[in-house]
Amino acid sequence: MKRKLLSLTLAAVLALSLTACGGGGSDTTTTDSTDAATTEESTDAAETTETTETADSGEVANADKPLVWFNRQPSNSSTGELDMTALNFNENTYYVGFDANQGAELQGTMIRDYIEANIDTIDRNGDGVIGYVLAVGDIGHNDSIARTRGVRSALGTAVEVDGAIDSTPVGANTDGSSTHVQDGTLEINGTTYTVRELASQEMKNSAGATWDAATAGNAISTWSASFGDQIDIVASNNDGMGMAMFNGWSKAEGVPTFGYDANSDAVAAIAEGYGGTISQHADVQAYLTLRVLRNALDGVDIDTGIGTADEAGNVLTPDVFTYNEEQRSYYALNVAVTAENYEDFLDSTVVYAPVSNQLDAETHPTKNVWLNIYNAADNFLSATYQPLLQNYDDLLNLNVEYIGGDGQTESNITNRLGNPSQYDAFAINMVKTDNAASYTSLLSQ
Repeated sequence: MKRKLLSLTLAAVLALSLTACGGGGSDTTTTDSTDAATTEESTDAAETTETTETADSGEVANADKPLVWFNRQPSNSSTGELDMTALNFNENTYYVGFDANQGAELQGTMIRDYIEANIDTIDRNGDGVIGYVLAVGDIGHNDSIARTRGVRSALGTAVEVDGAIDSTPVGANTDGSSTHVQDGTLEINGTTYTVRELASQEMKNSAGATWDAATAGNAISTWSASFGDQIDIVASNNDGMGMAMFNGWSKAEGVPTFGYDANSDAVAAIAEGYGGTISQHADVQAYLTLRVLRNALDGVDIDTGIGTADEAGNVLTPDVFTYNEEQRSYYALNVAVTAENYEDFLDSTVVYAPVSNQLDAETHPTKNVWLNIYNAADNFLSATYQPLLQNYDDLLNLNVEYIGGDGQTESNITNRLGNPSQYDAFAINMVKTDNAASYTSLLSQ
């Protein structure tokens, strides 16, 4: 369609502009340019008419239309408490993400296993201390908190505060005196090694965007200049930041770097010394994000094509997802990607085979969906998640308008939800997990 062709062109320009900061390009994301959005809409009047005609605005109030929160679960950024008001906005509201705690534990275990398997070479300066640095994505994001805790728990550096592992970045901790972590120990082949978190910080740029790859690249330059061969491991809450540090320093120094997301560039880099990453089954998450909307729009059982096969044969098995009914949340399960299996994960944008069958267009007529990505420069969401969504939207007969935010302000996104009545359903990826009301208030007008 003309809309997708034009969007591809716009996104190609965006992708080129993001290369320097480690961000991934997107295929059809509408950027924060009002002119670009206006141009896109005006190029295909026929499609705009189709959008208006196929929406059920005359029959269904916006507040009653299907809504999926994804990637950022509505919650209190300080306590992690779920925002059940947002999760129960209407009877067709759900969350789609992944099991953050299971994935965090898996990442920490992957790093510890690597240390144990490579103990003869891992301690670069031979001081008996395995030092690591940690790139923290967003101190107020539940997934980031979980990953920081997972690394510290597995390496024995965790300290509990009020019954939970402290996830606070330590700044610099070369002497092991930080109150946010402690020195851990590993017994390997009869020798006791100390494990120390030398440094960690939130990767937040001057404009306020978190999970920032460029900031991580700057951080590793500072850390390497300060700590040198004390750094034996580089850990990151995601692959975008991990790859910035790997390309900026650790690859040349032969220091294993561990990330999260299984982005294609990070998986390929395992052959060059990247230590490993975690696949959060983005293929399953992207499918669930749109499948839940499809089912709600069709008025069928929400489990259709998920835990129960649909008429096309699409179905997921219990080993790749779980559903928490109380939280109204679907969670994909995680898989460790290492030197042993990375070749199976080289293309992160391939749809998951068990749910790759086209739905019949007569039984499942085209519906219009408004979907936003909180930050068009986010490596995982733009380079992995959105391409998957774009593969699934055709299979599920959904006409999706993709909106790309700036990663800094909610209004940059909400300002472009000016006419929700022209859409049949919504998929929302907030900038901050506290801000669900910014969207539900618009839908309730």
